[in-house]
Amino acid sequence: MYLDEKNKIDFQSIDFIFNRMIENITNSKNDIFVICEQSRRTYEEMKIELELIKQKLKVVIAKSDTLARQTQMAKQRLVEVSKNFGKYSEEQIREAYELAHDLQMQLSLSEAEEKSLREKRDDLERRLKALYDTIQRADHIVNQVNVVLNYLTSDLKNVGAALEEAKIKHDFGIKIIAAQEEERKKLSREIHDGPAQMMANVLMRADLIERIYRDKGIEEAMKEISELKATVREALSEVRRIIYDLRPMALDDLGIVPTLKKYLSTIMDYNKGVDVHFQSYNSEIRLPSNYEVAIFRLVQECVNNAVKHGSPTEIWVKLEWNKKHLNVIVKDNGRGFDIDEKREHSFGIIGMRERVEILDGSMEIKTKIGSGTIVIFKIPYPNN
Repeated sequence: MYLDEKNKIDFQSIDFIFNRMIENITNSKNDIFVICEQSRRTYEEMKIELELIKQKLKVVIAKSDTLARQTQMAKQRLVEVSKNFGKYSEEQIREAYELAHDLQMQLSLSEAEEKSLREKRDDLERRLKALYDTIQRADHIVNQVNVVLNYLTSDLKNVGAALEEAKIKHDFGIKIIAAQEEERKKLSREIHDGPAQMMANVLMRADLIERIYRDKGIEEAMKEISELKATVREALSEVRRIIYDLRPMALDDLGIVPTLKKYLSTIMDYNKGVDVHFQSYNSEIRLPSNYEVAIFRLVQECVNNAVKHGSPTEIWVKLEWNKKHLNVIVKDNGRGFDIDEKREHSFGIIGMRERVEILDGSMEIKTKIGSGTIVIFKIPYPNN
């Protein structure tokens, strides 16, 4: 139904347009995703093929080297026989010639096979690089489309209601969407660079075990199986870590202090050589769920940054429960960094600042190269 054109907007028409637009964008994203996944499967198959060609090339090169030595020796024998014609029988001369000729033919065939395998290897490596670049571009496009879809579905799908509310909520929503998208990208990278790569390696090595068994015997195959089991265990540990990072279940049941103790203990388990010390002063105050999640994520981001970029041997996490606010202090003895220098992981700092601002808190970073890092959060309690 159309309303007064001077004062109202036809919200139903706008919603219809936005729904159609979202549907088209979603379909396009799904098409890109399918193409990307097909490319990934092709990429992994080509990697396996490349590894097999490399293995075969090693065998052919070794064979060519052996044939080259044998051919050289046969030629020397033929020269010796030819020079001493009267010393050797016709049969010996004929055998020397045939042996030299046969080895030369085998060498030529082996060298031709080696050349062909080298060309296949080089061609596969070029195609793998091109396919990898294509996958990266497709991932980038999918991520951009996700940002657009999140923006549309979160803020504009019901644009009629949004137009009637304060404009300030629009800017706030954009910040939340950007932070959510970065979390998804981070999780995607962790899965791609961790378990996905490990499982792809498992597939490739599983295909090689059969060849190793045939070529080198059961003892070498069992060694490869032992290494494969270690890779699978590592992949399983990585998957469990990612699941825990998504949402620690103990947070809702036990609160922030027990959850942080468990999390920091897990950090030490996965990062040998790093000691993490945790202290909580005064009695814990149970806060709303969104506050406890935010505090956990702030500590998690600081600890992960320290482990990943600072190479520390010790990390200290302290919670100070005051009357009106909570102080969170995360300190490490790592290499530190130049806070004014733009770094690849600078979004982590930006994300922490945004979380703290949402809680009306403050954040301070003290660091310099070679002197470790201290991060201090001051989080006021709700309704204070």
